[in-house]
Amino acid sequence: MSRAEAVAKYHGRKPGTFGLDVPGIQLGLPRGSKTAALTFDACGGPGGAFFDPALITALRDAEAPATLFVNQRWARANRSLAAELAADPLFEIANHGTSHAPLGTAGQMAYGIPGTASVGQAYDEIMGNQRYLQEEFGLTAKFFRSGTAHMDQVGAALCRDLGLVPMNFTVNLDAGATFPASTVAAQVGGLRAGDVGIGHFNRPDSGTAAGVRQGLKTLQDAGVELVRLSQGPARGTQM
Repeated sequence: MSRAEAVAKYHGRKPGTFGLDVPGIQLGLPRGSKTAALTFDACGGPGGAFFDPALITALRDAEAPATLFVNQRWARANRSLAAELAADPLFEIANHGTSHAPLGTAGQMAYGIPGTASVGQAYDEIMGNQRYLQEEFGLTAKFFRSGTAHMDQVGAALCRDLGLVPMNFTVNLDAGATFPASTVAAQVGGLRAGDVGIGHFNRPDSGTAAGVRQGLKTLQDAGVELVRLSQGPARGTQM
């Protein structure tokens, strides 16, 4: 779907509800799934362009697959790292937007961050990064998570029109990399079949890495299998 086609299709459409869990957004893996998924965001921008090597090492040491949602700003600031992660079969790269804006169609705000203010801007937020990931790394992302993970219903529907699953989560692993390691460990260790956890891999000064390492041991003892998102939900599946 082109930008003009998207604008025409949704012209006059009311945004609908706005938030983390609105109709059209997928939260977890399909009903009946016997696996769980870890997802980590890299948001980019001022203060958000760092990299947490200890977290990636913990995942590699445990052979724990994960889906990494990469914002274009972070990828541009960390191109060699992004290429390395994209080449690692343990990880799947997903689309975390172009400017890290909430995906609204009326400028709705989340955590004080203004969202996209029209269908055209929402299209650009999705497709700007989608094209960048394709052109720079040869990747076709299958999943999209907006900045702040907030969307409205038109934004979620637009994602699906563009061939991406708007993907959020069932378990908040690190609360924007603010939880201490003990809390992160409890959140990770508490994942069960069907869950999708969200954390961050761009905050090396947080408790995320240590907590994930500890929580992965708990998951292993519990026999919980982890998968990349594309190994779990079928594209287009809604929960």
